[in-house]
This record gives sequence, structure tokens and C-alpha cells, in this order.
Amino acid sequence: MAEVYTNLKKTVLTLIEEKSFQRLRDILITMPPADIAALFSELSEKSLPLVFRLLPKDLAAETFVEMDSDLQHHLIQGFSDAELQAVVNELYVDDAAALIEEMPANVVKRILRQADPETRRQINEILKYPEDSAGSIMTTEFVSLRAHMTVADAIKRIRQLGVDSETINACYVTDDGRRLIGVVSIRTLILANENDRIEKIMNRYVVSVRTTEDQETVAKMFAKYDLTVLPVVDGEGRLVGIVTVDDAIDVLQEETTEDFEKMAAITPTDRPYLKTSVLEIWKSRIPWLLVLMISATFTGLIISHFEDALKTYVLLTAYIPMLMDTGGNSGSQASVTVIRGLSLNELEFRDLFRIVWKEFQVAILAGATLAAINFVKLMFFDQVTLLVAFVICLTLFLTVCVAKLTGCIFPMLAQKAGFDPVVMASPFITTIVDALSLLIYFRIATMILGI
Repeated sequence: MAEVYTNLKKTVLTLIEEKSFQRLRDILITMPPADIAALFSELSEKSLPLVFRLLPKDLAAETFVEMDSDLQHHLIQGFSDAELQAVVNELYVDDAAALIEEMPANVVKRILRQADPETRRQINEILKYPEDSAGSIMTTEFVSLRAHMTVADAIKRIRQLGVDSETINACYVTDDGRRLIGVVSIRTLILANENDRIEKIMNRYVVSVRTTEDQETVAKMFAKYDLTVLPVVDGEGRLVGIVTVDDAIDVLQEETTEDFEKMAAITPTDRPYLKTSVLEIWKSRIPWLLVLMISATFTGLIISHFEDALKTYVLLTAYIPMLMDTGGNSGSQASVTVIRGLSLNELEFRDLFRIVWKEFQVAILAGATLAAINFVKLMFFDQVTLLVAFVICLTLFLTVCVAKLTGCIFPMLAQKAGFDPVVMASPFITTIVDALSLLIYFRIATMILGI
């Protein structure tokens, strides 16, 4: 695929240089919108508006949605009012709302000014919902049916409204008060007798979400129930919109990226790495680095406190990095496993004691294995005394145990306290375990070696 894309890119660039726009258009209309958007990201700012204007109206709108916000902004600045109006009115409402959230205020005013009154009303309706909620990612363009309709009436309505709807695979049934009462698939409608009533063939059990539900929870429901579309209702059970599977995938990708950034002690950002300035990257990283640097001073205080002991047994200093790194790695393994379980709703706070017991057993096995192998190394390769080897191996064993328990408990406590458990991942766990491993090391050395 990479080779095909490279050859295609060369062909497009050649056609642009030769001004063979009809041949270029013939190629573009055969490509998926996502691939066209990726190709456009490789074009110069001068060529982009010219090539974009070659696309048919519907394909142009679909491609525009797939482009990143910087390219969208660049195109909008070059659009005439008529061109902007054509693109905006071809967008689905949720895509138009997402576009507005990414644009500067002056561009937003221009977009809304070019949208037709009904589209503008629907966009404003979506924008009033909390950020990262089901209401903020739903679309209001869907087909609803009534229970008293016949199959023939329903199909006629779908033909009338379906062209402007994001999907018709599932059509939701509402009562006179717009309350959600059922769902019927397009497959069921086509295979049913045209005189059957919708109430006879619809499924009355409908999985739905409230407008205020968190978008990550919404996205996970798609995987849990094998859905392609999910209805969104208000506090009174009235159908106000739908979320489609493509939006759910975008949410999962966004949330996963955010979790990775938090686990690496980076403030999350929506911009791609290569599109992010050095100053923005610095701003996202430095607060966490400052916090971790200050917290890491505790390890320095511990070492300073036992400075006399280290002077007596200088050899002990050589094994501090190994003990701290092993403890940090052990804690990270436990924390990442628990955090992932929490994010997938596989674990709850009530499972805390079961988790602790399981991690404790794992810690015993892992700690004993590492201590035994390390003991052999210390005695036969490093040739330290028996007591020193015993101190190091006992510390290693206890450090692994403490690290794994810390790694599994802290994310659970963080979630219970209302914090994102992801922030208790690698950096914080490592800092905490480093301090604990040093305390254990020096206490054991003091007791056994008498220093």
C-alpha cells in the first residue's frame, strides 16, 4: 500500500505540473475521501485550493471532513462565500459542529453566516452540550418512524429523508411525544410484508444513551453491543440524535492517545506531533516534569540521610540503580494492567482486595525469581560477601512486592477519589517506588550490616 500511495502521489504531482486537471479529476473521484485528504496534506498551499475545486460537491465535503484543522482553515480562507456555503451545506451536522469547534472565532462567524437557517440551528443545538459528551458528538440527521406506520409507509419516508441522513441502517421508532420506543433495521423492513405495521416488526429493546453521557462510555458501548449506530435521548427519553460508529472510532482513538500522553506525564493535545510547535510541546511537558522533579527530591533526601552508611559500605551504592529500576518496572506493570482494566470497565473499586491478593501472589513469585537469580550473580560474578548479597536480594524481593502492590492500589484509589487513574501510571508510580525502595534498602542494610 505504501508503494501504491507513493506512486499515486508522484502521478498527482506530475499532473498538477502538466496542468492535466481533467485526468487528475478522473483519478481523484475514484479514491476514498480519507486517501484524498492524506494526499492533499502533501500538496503545497498554492496547489491545494486548485486541486480541491476539482472534486464534485459531495466528495469535496466528505474529503474536507477528513482533513486536519490547519488544512481546513487554509481552504476556508481561500473559499468564496458560495464555495463555503456549498461545502458547509453538504456536511453532516455533527461534522459541521466539530469543524466550528476547531476554527478561530472570525472563521466560525463566516461558516455560520453561510450555513442555511436549519443547519445553523442544529449546529447550535449540538454546541450547547458539554464537551466530550454524547450530545457533542451526535448528529441530528436521522430517520424516525412511527409505530402505526405500515412497512410501505416507512420505506417511502426513508426514501424521502434518507438522502440527508447520516445512516439508514437502523431507523428508530418514536411515539407522538418523540420518546424512543423501538428500532427496526433496514433489512427487517425490506424482508417484511409491505402491509405489516412497524409496531409488529420493531425491536422494543433499544440500547440508548443520555445526551450528557461521557463520549468514551458511548464509544465503548459500540464494542459491547456490536452496534453501528446508537440513539441519544434527553432526560425525558425523547430521541434527539444518533452517534454513528465512525464517530465512536474517532473518540476511541482520541481517548487512547490522551491516555498514552497522560501515562507519559504529558498534557494531552489534539494536534498531530508534526503540526505542534516546539513551544506548545514544551508547555505540555514542563509542568509534569517540574512536579516529578520536585517529588524526586525525596529520593535525594533519603540518600543524604544515609550518607554515613554509604561511606562505610560504598559497594551498596552500585546496586541502587538496579533496585530502583526493578521496582519502577514492577510497579508500572501492575499499574498499567489495572488502569487498562478500569478503562475497559473490567475492574471496579469493589474488586480491590481481589486485585491486591492476585498482585501479591505475582509479586512473591516475581520477587523470589529475581532475588534468586541475582543472588547467584552477586556470589559468583560480583563476589560480594554473603551478608551483602543477602541485603541486596532481600531488598530486591521486598521492593518488587511493595512496587506491585503500590502499582495496583494507587490507580484504584485515584478513581475512587474522582481522579483519572491514568495520571497514577508510570511516572508517579516510579517516583513513589524509588523512594520506598531506598528506604527498604537502607533499613535492611542498617539492621543486618550494623551500619
